Amino acid sequence: MMKEFDDSSSPIRLNIGGKKFYTTITTLTQRDPDSMLAAMFSGRHTLSRENGYVFVDRDGKHFRHILNWLRDGVVPTLKDSKFAELLREAEYYQLLGLIDGIHAVQNKKKDDEESNSELTRTDILKCIQSGKVRFRGVNLSGLDLSKLDLSFVDFSYACLRNVFFSRANLQCAKFKDADAEGAIFHNATLRECEFTGANLRGALLAGTNLQSANLQDACLIDCSFCQADLRSAHLQNADLTNANLEGAILEGANLKGAKLSNTNLKDANLQRAYLRQVNLRDTHLEGAKLDGANLLGAIR
Repeated sequence: MMKEFDDSSSPIRLNIGGKKFYTTITTLTQRDPDSMLAAMFSGRHTLSRENGYVFVDRDGKHFRHILNWLRDGVVPTLKDSKFAELLREAEYYQLLGLIDGIHAVQNKKKDDEESNSELTRTDILKCIQSGKVRFRGVNLSGLDLSKLDLSFVDFSYACLRNVFFSRANLQCAKFKDADAEGAIFHNATLRECEFTGANLRGALLAGTNLQSANLQDACLIDCSFCQADLRSAHLQNADLTNANLEGAILEGANLKGAKLSNTNLKDANLQRAYLRQVNLRDTHLEGAKLDGANLLGAIR
Protein backbone atom coordinates (compact mmCIF):
# COMPACT_ATOMS: atom_id res chain seq x y z
CA MET A 1 0.00 0.00 0.00
CA MET A 2 1.17 3.56 -0.58
CA LYS A 3 0.03 7.01 0.36
CA GLU A 4 2.53 9.41 -1.10
CA PHE A 5 4.43 10.02 -4.32
CA ASP A 6 7.93 11.39 -3.89
CA ASP A 7 8.34 12.87 -7.37
CA SER A 8 5.34 13.89 -9.47
CA SER A 9 7.44 13.77 -12.65
CA SER A 10 8.63 10.20 -12.09
CA PRO A 11 7.00 7.40 -14.11
CA ILE A 12 4.13 5.50 -12.51
CA ARG A 13 2.73 2.17 -13.65
CA LEU A 14 -1.03 1.65 -13.81
CA ASN A 15 -3.14 -1.48 -14.19
CA ILE A 16 -6.59 -0.41 -15.41
CA GLY A 17 -8.77 -3.51 -15.46
CA GLY A 18 -5.86 -5.64 -16.66
CA LYS A 19 -4.42 -3.20 -19.20
CA LYS A 20 -1.01 -1.71 -18.33
CA PHE A 21 -0.10 1.98 -18.73
CA TYR A 22 2.92 4.17 -17.96
CA THR A 23 2.55 7.86 -17.15
CA THR A 24 3.40 10.43 -14.46
CA ILE A 25 1.57 11.93 -11.50
CA THR A 26 1.84 15.32 -13.22
CA THR A 27 -0.09 14.00 -16.24
CA LEU A 28 -2.80 12.50 -14.02
CA THR A 29 -3.33 15.60 -11.89
CA GLN A 30 -2.36 18.76 -13.78
CA ARG A 31 -4.97 19.25 -16.53
CA ASP A 32 -8.08 18.63 -14.40
CA PRO A 33 -7.00 19.06 -10.75
CA ASP A 34 -10.58 18.81 -9.43
CA SER A 35 -11.21 15.41 -10.98
CA MET A 36 -11.53 12.17 -9.08
CA LEU A 37 -8.49 10.90 -10.97
CA ALA A 38 -6.42 13.82 -9.69
CA ALA A 39 -7.71 13.23 -6.17
CA MET A 40 -6.73 9.55 -6.34
CA PHE A 41 -3.11 10.46 -7.07
CA SER A 42 -2.87 13.58 -4.94
CA GLY A 43 -1.07 11.69 -2.19
CA ARG A 44 -4.03 12.09 0.17
CA HIS A 45 -5.40 8.60 -0.45
CA THR A 46 -4.11 5.09 0.09
CA LEU A 47 -3.76 3.20 -3.19
CA SER A 48 -3.15 -0.48 -3.71
CA ARG A 49 -0.07 -1.71 -5.57
CA GLU A 50 0.04 -5.08 -7.28
CA ASN A 51 3.42 -6.18 -8.63
CA GLY A 52 4.48 -2.55 -8.81
CA TYR A 53 1.30 -1.37 -10.55
CA VAL A 54 -1.42 0.83 -9.09
CA PHE A 55 -4.61 -1.13 -9.74
CA VAL A 56 -7.87 0.60 -10.76
CA ASP A 57 -10.93 -1.61 -11.20
CA ARG A 58 -12.26 -0.10 -14.46
CA ASP A 59 -12.34 -1.23 -18.08
CA GLY A 60 -9.03 -0.08 -19.55
CA LYS A 61 -10.26 -0.13 -23.16
CA HIS A 62 -10.42 3.68 -23.49
CA PHE A 63 -7.93 4.74 -20.83
CA ARG A 64 -5.30 5.50 -23.47
CA HIS A 65 -7.66 8.16 -24.86
CA ILE A 66 -8.03 9.59 -21.36
CA LEU A 67 -4.25 9.72 -20.93
CA ASN A 68 -3.77 11.38 -24.31
CA TRP A 69 -6.39 14.01 -23.44
CA LEU A 70 -4.67 14.63 -20.10
CA ARG A 71 -1.40 15.11 -21.98
CA ASP A 72 -2.48 17.38 -24.84
CA GLY A 73 -6.14 18.32 -24.27
CA VAL A 74 -7.29 16.96 -27.65
CA VAL A 75 -10.52 14.93 -27.83
CA PRO A 76 -9.94 11.77 -29.95
CA THR A 77 -11.80 11.04 -33.17
CA LEU A 78 -14.10 8.10 -32.51
CA LYS A 79 -17.35 6.53 -33.68
CA ASP A 80 -20.42 7.64 -31.74
CA SER A 81 -20.75 4.29 -29.94
CA LYS A 82 -17.12 4.56 -28.79
CA PHE A 83 -17.69 8.17 -27.70
CA ALA A 84 -20.51 6.91 -25.48
CA GLU A 85 -18.16 4.42 -23.86
CA LEU A 86 -15.44 7.05 -23.40
CA LEU A 87 -18.00 9.44 -21.94
CA ARG A 88 -18.92 6.87 -19.27
CA GLU A 89 -15.26 6.59 -18.27
CA ALA A 90 -14.81 10.39 -18.25
CA GLU A 91 -17.87 10.69 -16.02
CA TYR A 92 -16.50 8.03 -13.66
CA TYR A 93 -13.17 9.86 -13.31
CA GLN A 94 -15.03 13.22 -13.15
CA LEU A 95 -12.96 14.73 -15.97
CA LEU A 96 -15.27 17.67 -16.66
CA GLY A 97 -13.08 19.13 -19.38
CA LEU A 98 -13.12 15.87 -21.35
CA ILE A 99 -16.88 15.52 -20.84
CA ASP A 100 -17.43 19.02 -22.25
CA GLY A 101 -15.06 18.28 -25.14
CA ILE A 102 -16.92 15.10 -26.09
CA HIS A 103 -20.27 16.90 -26.04
CA ALA A 104 -18.82 19.71 -28.18
CA VAL A 105 -17.53 17.24 -30.80
CA GLN A 106 -20.86 15.36 -30.88
CA ASN A 107 -22.91 18.57 -31.16
CA LYS A 108 -20.75 19.83 -34.03
CA LYS A 109 -21.09 16.51 -35.84
CA LYS A 110 -24.87 16.57 -35.32
CA ASP A 111 -25.10 20.13 -36.63
CA ASP A 112 -23.04 19.22 -39.71
CA GLU A 113 -25.22 16.20 -40.43
CA GLU A 114 -28.51 18.00 -39.83
CA SER A 115 -27.58 20.41 -42.60
CA ASN A 116 -27.69 17.39 -44.96
CA SER A 117 -30.99 16.07 -43.65
CA GLU A 118 -34.08 16.47 -45.80
CA LEU A 119 -36.26 17.18 -42.74
CA THR A 120 -35.94 18.73 -39.28
CA ARG A 121 -37.24 17.57 -35.91
CA THR A 122 -40.07 20.10 -36.27
CA ASP A 123 -40.99 18.58 -39.65
CA ILE A 124 -41.11 15.14 -38.04
CA LEU A 125 -43.38 16.40 -35.27
CA LYS A 126 -45.75 17.94 -37.81
CA CYS A 127 -45.89 14.66 -39.75
CA ILE A 128 -46.69 12.73 -36.57
CA GLN A 129 -49.46 15.17 -35.67
CA SER A 130 -50.97 14.93 -39.14
CA GLY A 131 -50.75 11.14 -39.21
CA LYS A 132 -48.25 11.07 -42.09
CA VAL A 133 -45.66 8.77 -40.60
CA ARG A 134 -43.84 7.16 -43.52
CA PHE A 135 -40.23 8.17 -44.10
CA ARG A 136 -39.23 5.43 -46.54
CA GLY A 137 -35.95 6.31 -48.26
CA VAL A 138 -35.73 9.77 -46.65
CA ASN A 139 -32.41 11.20 -45.46
CA LEU A 140 -32.77 11.98 -41.74
CA SER A 141 -29.09 11.64 -40.83
CA GLY A 142 -27.98 13.37 -37.65
CA LEU A 143 -31.46 14.40 -36.46
CA ASP A 144 -32.39 14.44 -32.77
CA LEU A 145 -35.55 12.33 -32.56
CA SER A 146 -35.10 11.40 -28.91
CA LYS A 147 -38.10 10.89 -26.61
CA LEU A 148 -40.65 11.02 -29.48
CA ASP A 149 -43.51 8.59 -30.01
CA LEU A 150 -42.53 7.02 -33.32
CA SER A 151 -44.36 3.74 -32.90
CA PHE A 152 -45.39 2.06 -36.17
CA VAL A 153 -43.42 4.61 -38.26
CA ASP A 154 -41.93 3.24 -41.48
CA PHE A 155 -38.22 4.16 -41.82
CA SER A 156 -37.47 1.46 -44.42
CA TYR A 157 -34.57 2.29 -46.78
CA ALA A 158 -34.05 5.63 -44.99
CA CYS A 159 -30.64 7.14 -44.18
CA LEU A 160 -30.59 7.33 -40.38
CA ARG A 161 -26.87 7.67 -39.76
CA ASN A 162 -26.09 9.06 -36.29
CA VAL A 163 -29.76 9.82 -35.56
CA PHE A 164 -30.55 10.23 -31.85
CA PHE A 165 -33.45 7.89 -30.97
CA SER A 166 -32.66 7.76 -27.24
CA ARG A 167 -35.72 6.96 -25.09
CA ALA A 168 -38.02 7.14 -28.14
CA ASN A 169 -41.02 4.85 -28.47
CA LEU A 170 -40.36 2.92 -31.67
CA GLN A 171 -42.53 -0.10 -31.03
CA CYS A 172 -43.40 -1.92 -34.26
CA ALA A 173 -41.46 0.64 -36.35
CA LYS A 174 -39.97 -0.58 -39.63
CA PHE A 175 -36.26 -0.17 -40.43
CA LYS A 176 -35.99 -2.66 -43.29
CA ASP A 177 -32.73 -2.11 -45.20
CA ALA A 178 -32.27 1.27 -43.46
CA ASP A 179 -28.77 2.72 -43.03
CA ALA A 180 -28.61 3.50 -39.31
CA GLU A 181 -24.87 3.31 -38.82
CA GLY A 182 -23.82 5.00 -35.58
CA ALA A 183 -27.43 5.71 -34.53
CA ILE A 184 -28.15 6.14 -30.81
CA PHE A 185 -31.08 4.04 -29.55
CA HIS A 186 -30.08 4.12 -25.87
CA ASN A 187 -33.03 3.04 -23.66
CA ALA A 188 -35.46 3.20 -26.60
CA THR A 189 -38.48 0.91 -26.93
CA LEU A 190 -37.99 -1.21 -30.06
CA ARG A 191 -40.32 -4.06 -29.31
CA GLU A 192 -41.41 -6.00 -32.42
CA CYS A 193 -39.45 -3.67 -34.72
CA GLU A 194 -38.30 -4.85 -38.13
CA PHE A 195 -34.59 -4.38 -38.88
CA THR A 196 -34.17 -7.02 -41.59
CA GLY A 197 -31.12 -6.24 -43.72
CA ALA A 198 -30.50 -2.95 -41.89
CA ASN A 199 -27.03 -1.49 -41.38
CA LEU A 200 -26.60 -0.75 -37.66
CA ARG A 201 -22.82 -0.87 -37.55
CA GLY A 202 -21.54 0.86 -34.41
CA ALA A 203 -25.05 1.74 -33.18
CA LEU A 204 -25.71 2.15 -29.45
CA LEU A 205 -28.63 -0.02 -28.32
CA ALA A 206 -27.73 -0.38 -24.63
CA GLY A 207 -30.76 -0.77 -22.38
CA THR A 208 -33.21 -1.05 -25.29
CA ASN A 209 -36.33 -3.21 -25.32
CA LEU A 210 -36.01 -5.37 -28.44
CA GLN A 211 -38.38 -8.15 -27.45
CA SER A 212 -39.50 -10.13 -30.51
CA ALA A 213 -37.68 -7.68 -32.81
CA ASN A 214 -36.65 -8.96 -36.25
CA LEU A 215 -32.94 -8.36 -36.90
CA GLN A 216 -32.42 -11.07 -39.50
CA ASP A 217 -29.51 -10.43 -41.90
CA ALA A 218 -28.75 -7.12 -40.14
CA CYS A 219 -25.24 -5.71 -39.87
CA LEU A 220 -24.67 -5.36 -36.13
CA ILE A 221 -20.89 -5.12 -36.16
CA ASP A 222 -19.47 -3.14 -33.19
CA CYS A 223 -22.97 -2.55 -31.78
CA SER A 224 -23.53 -2.15 -28.05
CA PHE A 225 -26.47 -4.13 -26.65
CA CYS A 226 -25.40 -3.99 -22.99
CA GLN A 227 -28.34 -4.88 -20.71
CA ALA A 228 -30.70 -4.89 -23.72
CA ASP A 229 -33.83 -7.07 -23.68
CA LEU A 230 -33.73 -9.30 -26.77
CA ARG A 231 -36.11 -11.99 -25.60
CA SER A 232 -37.49 -14.01 -28.54
CA ALA A 233 -35.64 -11.73 -30.98
CA HIS A 234 -34.90 -13.00 -34.50
CA LEU A 235 -31.16 -12.71 -35.18
CA GLN A 236 -30.77 -15.33 -37.90
CA ASN A 237 -27.69 -14.63 -40.07
CA ALA A 238 -27.08 -11.31 -38.31
CA ASP A 239 -23.46 -10.16 -38.16
CA LEU A 240 -22.63 -9.54 -34.48
CA THR A 241 -18.86 -9.41 -34.93
CA ASN A 242 -17.26 -7.40 -32.08
CA ALA A 243 -20.71 -6.57 -30.70
CA ASN A 244 -21.12 -6.07 -26.95
CA LEU A 245 -24.10 -7.95 -25.45
CA GLU A 246 -22.81 -8.13 -21.90
CA GLY A 247 -25.69 -8.73 -19.52
CA ALA A 248 -28.23 -8.80 -22.36
CA ILE A 249 -31.36 -10.95 -22.15
CA LEU A 250 -31.50 -13.30 -25.15
CA GLU A 251 -33.88 -15.84 -23.68
CA GLY A 252 -35.55 -17.74 -26.51
CA ALA A 253 -33.75 -15.69 -29.18
CA ASN A 254 -32.97 -17.30 -32.56
CA LEU A 255 -29.31 -16.88 -33.51
CA LYS A 256 -29.15 -19.51 -36.24
CA GLY A 257 -26.35 -18.63 -38.65
CA ALA A 258 -25.36 -15.49 -36.72
CA LYS A 259 -21.72 -14.40 -36.82
CA LEU A 260 -20.40 -14.18 -33.26
CA SER A 261 -16.68 -13.59 -33.77
CA ASN A 262 -15.27 -11.76 -30.74
CA THR A 263 -18.83 -11.08 -29.56
CA ASN A 264 -19.12 -10.26 -25.86
CA LEU A 265 -21.90 -12.36 -24.31
CA LYS A 266 -20.55 -12.27 -20.75
CA ASP A 267 -23.33 -12.68 -18.15
CA ALA A 268 -25.92 -12.77 -20.95
CA ASN A 269 -29.11 -14.80 -20.49
CA LEU A 270 -29.20 -17.31 -23.37
CA GLN A 271 -31.64 -19.72 -21.80
CA ARG A 272 -33.61 -21.61 -24.44
CA ALA A 273 -31.85 -19.63 -27.18
CA TYR A 274 -31.36 -21.27 -30.59
CA LEU A 275 -27.61 -21.54 -31.17
CA ARG A 276 -27.60 -24.61 -33.38
CA GLN A 277 -24.48 -24.87 -35.57
CA VAL A 278 -23.26 -21.43 -34.50
CA ASN A 279 -19.49 -20.89 -34.22
CA LEU A 280 -18.85 -19.92 -30.59
CA ARG A 281 -15.10 -20.51 -30.63
CA ASP A 282 -14.20 -16.79 -30.48
CA THR A 283 -17.26 -15.77 -28.46
CA HIS A 284 -16.92 -14.55 -24.85
CA LEU A 285 -19.44 -16.54 -22.81
CA GLU A 286 -18.09 -16.16 -19.27
CA GLY A 287 -21.00 -16.18 -16.81
CA ALA A 288 -23.60 -16.63 -19.57
CA LYS A 289 -26.72 -18.67 -18.79
CA LEU A 290 -27.19 -21.42 -21.37
CA ASP A 291 -29.79 -23.60 -19.64
CA GLY A 292 -32.04 -25.20 -22.23
CA ALA A 293 -30.21 -23.58 -25.16
CA ASN A 294 -30.11 -25.55 -28.41
CA LEU A 295 -26.37 -26.01 -29.01
CA LEU A 296 -26.57 -28.99 -31.33
CA GLY A 297 -23.67 -28.78 -33.75
CA ALA A 298 -22.37 -25.53 -32.23
CA ILE A 299 -18.60 -25.07 -32.50
CA ARG A 300 -17.13 -24.32 -29.06
